[in-house]
Amino acid sequence: MRLDVILPTYNRQDLLPLSLNSLFAAEIPARLEMSVTVVDNNSTDGTRQVVESFKEKFGDRIQYCFERQQGRSHALNAGINATSGDLVGIIDDDEEVDRNWINVAFEAFSTKDLDFIGGPYIPHWSVTPPDWLPREYGGVVGWVDGGDKEVPFDRNYPGILMGGNVVLKRSILEKVGLYTTWLGRTDKGLLTGEDEELYGRLLASGAKGMYLPQMMIYHHIPPERMTKSYFRRWCFWRGVSLGLLDRTRRLPVPYLFGIPRWHYRKAVQGMVSTMRHLVVKPQHPARAFAAELGIWDWLGLVYGRHFRKSNDLATGK
Repeated sequence: MRLDVILPTYNRQDLLPLSLNSLFAAEIPARLEMSVTVVDNNSTDGTRQVVESFKEKFGDRIQYCFERQQGRSHALNAGINATSGDLVGIIDDDEEVDRNWINVAFEAFSTKDLDFIGGPYIPHWSVTPPDWLPREYGGVVGWVDGGDKEVPFDRNYPGILMGGNVVLKRSILEKVGLYTTWLGRTDKGLLTGEDEELYGRLLASGAKGMYLPQMMIYHHIPPERMTKSYFRRWCFWRGVSLGLLDRTRRLPVPYLFGIPRWHYRKAVQGMVSTMRHLVVKPQHPARAFAAELGIWDWLGLVYGRHFRKSNDLATGK
């Protein structure tokens, strides 16, 4: 069995060595080959030099791939196309894998009938988390925890397969296709949704997935993301992404003016809460800010569903 780990990166020469060191320090089963492909997404810093320094130590176990087209989805697809292993693992350039990460993946695919697996994101805080940070919005900064039990990724799972901690069989990617390129963040915006769109195709195809709590990664969270303005901007652009995605598939829920109806209730509750807390200091800052973020979710969703232009969406790319 061969595992190709794809690591897309953009101007993260300081954090990239931490990710690479964690991968090469991880335990590797005797019956598994592992290699790392770093996809440089048109960086302007010393990313290539970092990869070359690792090649001096690890030889062909690490490869460099350059993708000029800006965007995480483009970088991921370039890395997948540049490799050929039975398994495709994906982490981000601000993450470190647990020492047992590769062992967990090998054991899962060796003993279970699975097409993909994922696990939790353990935050590595650069500053103390503020009291206003709502736990239900932990995904804004990459704090994702599906619990301490192995559970299937299916229609009952209360989340999605997150693309920064995932291993998939190459055969399932060949069946459902690669990441869509009209969603996903770039150097110009915080669009998300490429993970959710792929996850939807995986479930629709009948692919079998499992959340494994022992498949941990440690996610570096920089101080610039620990601001309310960043949370507001992220929630707005996630809403835009979901609005674009909703143009291509309709959820099995009631709609009002093209928007899932429950979003209106959440937005109204957020407006009432926000207006009240302009006058009275909230007793529960995290709960109050979560209510406000519901407004930004809704605003982004409306903009993405009805006003955002996307040429790629029109052509289905």
